Amino acid sequence: MIKKPAASKSPSAASGPKPLTTTGYWLFKSEPDVFSWEMLKTKGKAGEPWTGVRNYLARNNMKAMAVGDLGFFYHSNIGKEIVGICRVVAPAHPDPEDGTGTWECVDVVAHADFARPVSLADVKANPRLAAMSLVTSMRLSVQPVKADEWAEVCRMGGLDPKKYRR
Repeated sequence: MIKKPAASKSPSAASGPKPLTTTGYWLFKSEPDVFSWEMLKTKGKAGEPWTGVRNYLARNNMKAMAVGDLGFFYHSNIGKEIVGICRVVAPAHPDPEDGTGTWECVDVVAHADFARPVSLADVKANPRLAAMSLVTSMRLSVQPVKADEWAEVCRMGGLDPKKYRR
């Protein structure tokens, strides 16, 4: 457990970065030849730690997650499509693959298959998704998703967004 320092009463104390405000929706990218949606589904209720993230912003996104948050599972490099919805089942904790103590991860389980995958080309072609991180921050492996983007992508994937809300 990380112990937070006592708050300073000095007005000149550095406030540091503001906490990330989230909608409870995310996008997780994985190369399907390394770890695919099908592989996550085989993990069942035990789920899987989302290890190997080595980008500070992506790590901070995971630190902002809460148990119960939902995320799109995106196949990067091969397929380039959103194929399902996963659910966060454990809050951020040290990444077991990191010996430095710098990196953290959350645990996720498969939650729902998309009726039809939503390709990156379809996301880019939809003007409602023009500001989505998947379009604007292509390389970031763990991204926040706005509530309206969540609903639109669910709709495009053949899911009722009202059934998959945070």
